[in-house]
Amino acid sequence: MAEFTELSEKIAKIKNEVQDELSKLESSKSVYEYKKNILDGKTGLIGSLMKQMGKVPNEQKAEYGKKVNELKAWAQNHFEELDAKLKAEEMRLRYESEKIDVTMPAVKNEKGNLHPVTQVRNQLTDIFASMGFDIYEGTEIETDYYNFTALNTPQDHPARDMQDTFYLSPDFLLRTQTSAGQIHVMEAKKPPIKVVSPGKVFRSDDDATHSPMFTQMEGLVVDKGITLCDLKGMLDEFVQKIFGKGTTTRLRPSYFPFTEPSVEVDVSCFQCHGKGCKLCKGTGWIEVLGAGVVNNKVLEGCGIDTKEYSGFAFGIGIERVAMLKYGINNIKQLFESDLRVLKQIDD
Repeated sequence: MAEFTELSEKIAKIKNEVQDELSKLESSKSVYEYKKNILDGKTGLIGSLMKQMGKVPNEQKAEYGKKVNELKAWAQNHFEELDAKLKAEEMRLRYESEKIDVTMPAVKNEKGNLHPVTQVRNQLTDIFASMGFDIYEGTEIETDYYNFTALNTPQDHPARDMQDTFYLSPDFLLRTQTSAGQIHVMEAKKPPIKVVSPGKVFRSDDDATHSPMFTQMEGLVVDKGITLCDLKGMLDEFVQKIFGKGTTTRLRPSYFPFTEPSVEVDVSCFQCHGKGCKLCKGTGWIEVLGAGVVNNKVLEGCGIDTKEYSGFAFGIGIERVAMLKYGINNIKQLFESDLRVLKQIDD
């Protein structure tokens, strides 16, 4: 009798525990997990009660079995009711979160675009390709010979100093100009030559308008009868395509070891059209690149007969063009990837 009484009390205790626990469950998943702990035939609490049947006197087995089955049916019913209630609430919350108010404005999707330097490089490449130029991309690591010596740069020239050039060894360096590509092209190809060489270059220089790494495009034309007039005509065509119709150029005497004569090239201000403004500092002109007629020593060093051929070369700083074209006053803005700057620029 004692065993039957204890088992009856255990049944009542389990029922109270289940009732208390069900009031705490907040999701259909927790109902499923708790139901397994209670009703599983092998490991569940109610299932284990049937294993106690052997301790019940024979005359009370039927009554005990009835109580266990009633508890099982009661628990099953409460689990199903709570599960249905919680699933209905979960579905309501899901519908609430997923519903769409068709009267609301559409979500604006941000559109990506190419970096301004990439955009300008592509524009320059397309412009010169349309003028018949081939594209040559050299290596960023160059020898001292191709970067300086073959370009007629004297041994005592300041550009060779450690404070201006990133040397990797006595013979190798990070190229300071894509002009080195001219030498590779002239050594590999006979005139006529018409090529531009875009790429990264490196110099020990850092301020608002200079960066230790920047992008340059070097141009070279070698053929019979090439003069400074051909350079001027080509540049006038180029600046109108990149800065707009009506833009003109002027040449000022300068000095570069690999050209003779050498010139600095200015363009008429495309913002004020020569009247004078903040962009051109009131002069009506903006400096954009350096150029000149290729020095005979450079041509001869590449095995080109200077009695028959001549040429011109020019070098454009792509960041410089991008800053002018898009009104950027600090070159570092081109390298910081500030979306407020970049999102405004999309040609």
